[in-house]
Amino acid sequence: MKEIDCREAARLLAGWDRVLILCHASPDGDTLGSAAALVRGLQALGKHAWVRCGDPVPEKYRFLFAGIPEEPEAFQHVVSVDVADPKLLGELEEPFARRTELAIDHHGTHVPFAQVRWVEPTSAACCELIFLLLEELGVEITGEMAGCLYTGIATDTGCFRFANTTPRTHFLAGRLMELGASAEALNRRLFETKTRAQVEAERRVLAELEVFGEGRCALARLPWSLRQETGAEEGDLEGIAGLPRQIEGVVLGITLKEKENGDVKVSVRANPPADAAAFCRQFGGGGHTGAAGCTFLQTPMETVAGQLRAAAEAYVRAVTGA
Repeated sequence: MKEIDCREAARLLAGWDRVLILCHASPDGDTLGSAAALVRGLQALGKHAWVRCGDPVPEKYRFLFAGIPEEPEAFQHVVSVDVADPKLLGELEEPFARRTELAIDHHGTHVPFAQVRWVEPTSAACCELIFLLLEELGVEITGEMAGCLYTGIATDTGCFRFANTTPRTHFLAGRLMELGASAEALNRRLFETKTRAQVEAERRVLAELEVFGEGRCALARLPWSLRQETGAEEGDLEGIAGLPRQIEGVVLGITLKEKENGDVKVSVRANPPADAAAFCRQFGGGGHTGAAGCTFLQTPMETVAGQLRAAAEAYVRAVTGA
């Protein structure tokens, strides 16, 4: 599996047509923004391109795909964006992981699975890479493309609050604004607007939030029943993973999200000196220093909670020396 750079990735795509772009399951703004911008960019070059995701696109992100055909026609090439591990493709792993020719990603824990990969862990978001790629391809970036890219950068940096935000991140976001991305409207939509179902879900999660490890760890639960009772969709629950880390003194915030099939998706958010990716590697996961995740297959939520509670206490004692 060969590692390449932006120029080589652009050269590949310049010679391809009929491209299928894959997003990771439980999609966020970065994987969706990357895919939507890349599709629009390839279409601007006269190519055919489509997007496929293992899970439905959350309502808050559906605007990214306005005018993009939902059902792919016969494709010849497969590209993944923001997919750090083939397991994250969800139901798309079996049919597409081995067929992926190019993986574009920004995770330091990237597990090679494509024929070639362009991975830059220093980038705050995969959308940063897609922006550079479209420029390398000579695409004239429209306001729609700029909005898609801004969405990915803003969401993966917590609206430019997370430690992964760099000077280049701000520079590229500024350029996207110049190219037509409406930062004010997008930030309001992405960070300040909540559905009633989201507010009710957050209220219930906070009511049951558990703080332990001498106040340095916090754990939140999102049982499947909560979604059924509140009517919350996947997009409504996206911001909940950040709540445990917001508590003063907490360095490791853990959120358990039970899926309908009995799997439990774990989202970990860390404050220094904790490393979310290092913690999740114990359970076969990965991600970034500040945000990472892992999945427990067909395991009761309380069993997962018990394992993670013990591991979190031990990990925090080790990294804090207390």
